[in-house]
Amino acid sequence: MNILLLGSGGREHAIAYKLAQSERCSHLFIAPGNAGTAALGENVDLDIMDFAAVGEFVQNNQVEMLVVGPEAPLVEGIVDYFKENPSLRQVHVIGPSKYGAKLEGSKDFAKAFMMRHNIPTAAYRTFDRDSLGEGLRFLETLKGPYVLKADGLAAGKGVLIDDDLEVAKQHLSEMLDGKFGNASSHVVIEEYLSGIELSVFVLTDGSHYLLLPSAKDYKRIGEGDSGLNTGGMGSISPVPFANKEFMKKVEDRIVKPTVRGLREEKIDYHGFVFVGLMNCGGDPYVIEYNVRMGDPETESVFPRIKSDVVEMLMHASRGTLDRYSVTVDQRTAACVMMVAGGYPESYKKGDVINLGTETKDVILFHCGTKKSPEGALLTNGGRVICATALSDSMPEALLKSYNRVNDITWDGKYYRRDIGQDLLKMMI
Repeated sequence: MNILLLGSGGREHAIAYKLAQSERCSHLFIAPGNAGTAALGENVDLDIMDFAAVGEFVQNNQVEMLVVGPEAPLVEGIVDYFKENPSLRQVHVIGPSKYGAKLEGSKDFAKAFMMRHNIPTAAYRTFDRDSLGEGLRFLETLKGPYVLKADGLAAGKGVLIDDDLEVAKQHLSEMLDGKFGNASSHVVIEEYLSGIELSVFVLTDGSHYLLLPSAKDYKRIGEGDSGLNTGGMGSISPVPFANKEFMKKVEDRIVKPTVRGLREEKIDYHGFVFVGLMNCGGDPYVIEYNVRMGDPETESVFPRIKSDVVEMLMHASRGTLDRYSVTVDQRTAACVMMVAGGYPESYKKGDVINLGTETKDVILFHCGTKKSPEGALLTNGGRVICATALSDSMPEALLKSYNRVNDITWDGKYYRRDIGQDLLKMMI
């Protein structure tokens, strides 16, 4: 079948990597894609937020499956657009309805959903400009650190954690005054959870589910988890502390109630649920839901999926995931992200990339790259390329990834040298 994948980052390159391996994939289109995805299919110059243009392309190219990589088209209702258009209704669209996508699009909606279904999460309250005074008084009842979350999508920048009460109060005022635009017209203040973060990925058809490999990502730009938040500087899968006992708690207390909640509330959902978790002394608590795969977690999770991904997604679309089981590579995948100098603040684009010597045991996923008219590979984003290696042990996987990273050059390249080190210390 012909498949269209929407997105342009490392997540989409990793998804394309698995889609292209399927015997069921006749032709893979990626819109808009990047220099890496061009080697796996055909990049298409489409505005993924222009649903009419996407629909027209799907019709003109006999596309049978649409895989939505990023969250924005889902939150804006691309699934509903296809379902409501008689000429597009037969297309298998992977993702939730606009209402289901509120699990990511609205922090307040997600927290209320968790409360309704008794899913463990931090206590919270939501405030708007009119209730700023109440919000300031609520902060005074909490112990620091203080967690403030913009209700809407804020490009991964809408969560502030402050140690100082007065700083938290100032940030609350700034957020409700438009610091993150409409995304922070409402702000969720929640109890701080202390522990170790991890990401759990679920594929659901709205009634049944598959548990995919877990992963841990590294959000801060600096080593030792210091500095500004980024889109992600690397990831490890599986997470060593997510053993059978812990994952049973995750499945029983979080995954099953989440899918049961989708079914009970008749939410149209045929896609991925990314559950951001905190391991608090051996008990899992939900930090947030995302309605798509994570980035850079996908770059370590998808290479471990040995099953035919197209077949897996077809079962999700048809509501038959209870008849399917996924096979996972038991090796560890380590992903190290290389970024442009200055990221996540101002950075250059257009630097020439030298990929060094290709190695069979390391996969390069492009995140922000393009080709020049002359065919040179150029930087085209803050996060540029990540290197993923699989090995029988985490130290070996990390060594392979870092050896490959060190062989790649461009002016201003930066990467963290401590990916996975916290997990290795836990294993000693």
